[in-house]
Amino acid sequence: MTRSCESPRRVVITGVGIVSPLGIGFDVFSANLLAGRSSISRMESVPYSGAPHNVGAEIKDFNETSAKNEYLKKQRKSIKVMCREIQFGVASASLAIENSGLDLAAINHERFGVDFGANLMFSPPEVLKDACWTCVEKDDPTFEFQYEQWGGKGISSLEPLWLLRYLPNMPACHIGIYADARGPSNSITLNEASGNLAVAEAYHVIQRDLAEVMIAGTTGTKIHSVKSMHAALWDVLARHGEDPPETWSRPFEKSRTGEVIAEGACSFILEEESHAKQRGARILGRVLGAGSSCAFDRNGHVCVTRALVNAMRVAIRDAGITPGQVGHINAHGLGTPQMDLDEARAIHEIFGTGAAEIPVTALKSSLGNSGAGCGTIELAGSLAGLRQGVVPATLNYRVPDPQCRLNVVHGQPHPVANRIFLNANVTAMGQASVLIVEAA
Repeated sequence: MTRSCESPRRVVITGVGIVSPLGIGFDVFSANLLAGRSSISRMESVPYSGAPHNVGAEIKDFNETSAKNEYLKKQRKSIKVMCREIQFGVASASLAIENSGLDLAAINHERFGVDFGANLMFSPPEVLKDACWTCVEKDDPTFEFQYEQWGGKGISSLEPLWLLRYLPNMPACHIGIYADARGPSNSITLNEASGNLAVAEAYHVIQRDLAEVMIAGTTGTKIHSVKSMHAALWDVLARHGEDPPETWSRPFEKSRTGEVIAEGACSFILEEESHAKQRGARILGRVLGAGSSCAFDRNGHVCVTRALVNAMRVAIRDAGITPGQVGHINAHGLGTPQMDLDEARAIHEIFGTGAAEIPVTALKSSLGNSGAGCGTIELAGSLAGLRQGVVPATLNYRVPDPQCRLNVVHGQPHPVANRIFLNANVTAMGQASVLIVEAA
């Protein structure tokens, strides 16, 4: 492949760590994904949610016991200041370091950084309940919450370390402390667009010769009790009556009705190529380019198609390739009627006559939407498939939507020789992020 403006500092992926509903660890996740398994079911770990029929994708084998004894053994003392999403993120970073074979005692920690994305985090109602009751007058029959009393009575009733459990910059902090990463560090909170942006920023940090190694990843949840209520109020959630829950997420399919909520986290180890080769690292892929955009019209209406078109165009140009050199698209594939149509239109605008031919996969069909966690997990899904020479299949794709006109991979993984892929994500607010990656 010829690149028009090749950077002298090439950035490779040498490790992947995943905490997902389809499995914990890259190998387990890969096996389940390529076997066509779904992680969507009626949820059991959350006592209540805003999801119809309580359908979602939860990580069933990650709990307080397994976190302390297996996934966060070296961070046990810090678990008390980590909410569930933060625990996912830190665990995924630890797994990525292990997967990469990186010897933390042998690297220059001043040239080792962290770029991590997360959702806004919320306290469960039971954590705030007692403090909130202190702001209600005892003789008030309406139980009206007195906002002016919160600063004096309410906050002082909370546990002293309450805030530290729910700050979206804390995953990067905990990871940096654990790995002794003293280089560039940043946190990104941009919902579903966070994953590609975190990897893109880490990629550019290494390109600019500010670090040799970066941990880049995201963590997120939409099944949290408060987040799920937000989803019920603001998002378009899937509703398919008595159909099996695993069939509810139907990206680009004619009968789709909405998204399915989920949780998850994924981290990558990014390295400057010569640094990785010098230590004998296994190279899983190379980041070729990145792009992002946010688009509104003059009346303030979100323009999802334009945001995706802009981000794809920039990423392809940054990679120094043409659209025809992309082997497959890992789509956002939310499963809502309008968002999927907007994304399909963006693909047609960028890929032209090739849009109906290029393989497209949408992994939310098996993973659901974990908010900030989705982009990195989906990126790992393409890497997992290309290790076997295939594009992972989209589940529940039975009747094509004639308005989308895409070559959606379904039924079985699709064999491919081209190892370059485009990973796209976009938020409901029109914030799009795209990565171009070449699998090793």
